[in-house]
Amino acid sequence: MSRGLTIGEFAQATHLSVRTLRRYHESGLLEPASIDPSSGYRYYTVGQIPSAQVIHRLRELDVPLAEVGKILATDDPEVRAGLIAAHLDRLQASLDRTRAAVTSLQSLLRPEPGELPVELRSEQARTVAAITDVVDLDGVLTWYDGAMAELDSAIPSDQRLGPPGGHYDNELFTIGRGTVLVYHPVAGSPSYGRVRPIELPAVDLAATIHHGPHDDIDVTYGRLASWVLNHALTVNGPIQETYVVGPRDNPNPTAWRTEIAWPVFRLSS
Repeated sequence: MSRGLTIGEFAQATHLSVRTLRRYHESGLLEPASIDPSSGYRYYTVGQIPSAQVIHRLRELDVPLAEVGKILATDDPEVRAGLIAAHLDRLQASLDRTRAAVTSLQSLLRPEPGELPVELRSEQARTVAAITDVVDLDGVLTWYDGAMAELDSAIPSDQRLGPPGGHYDNELFTIGRGTVLVYHPVAGSPSYGRVRPIELPAVDLAATIHHGPHDDIDVTYGRLASWVLNHALTVNGPIQETYVVGPRDNPNPTAWRTEIAWPVFRLSS
């Protein structure tokens, strides 16, 4: 009867280091088929090679050891698929955050030449169909997606008088929780679900357009803040965004256009 593969031979067959195999043994993920009682040598079978390769692939995806164990412990393919999918979703979110950070850093290290184009304008009071709530900063994107879907359903496109927008109170950024309002401009708004008619007051704005995806929108925010300060203006209300062209209009992020506007008034000289 074959003694099986030594840990060194098994390491060669699976491209896993001896140290890694010992760690998998200690954690209970992949135990040797047998251990020589006198020498303590570990032996594996060729039938364990696929399991080792599965573990290796999962670890390459940064699946935690505890979750690898759960995946290997179940024979239900749907449970396995669910566990892997949940981790892939977390991994994708992490990759998205990394991409956004890299894009923002590149914009900071290679700033666009010239002064930011900013429009100073006055807007009259207007009616919007809006949903508003107090939201945590780390959940604002999920909240926004749900609120805009509800608005889109409640307000037919032929009743909208312009692109959608949002208002974001300072507290959302300063303390991580604040009031958010998203809306469609309309002539008159029905009350439907969370949708309510709201009158936005007249306001003076300093506005600029952010081009492309939102990965580096913070850079545009910073440049607008600098412009406002340099022109002896001060912010007088929540940040306003208007989604001139967004994901629902064009799936290509390079085509997106987001207006960022701050309500302002001039400081007395």
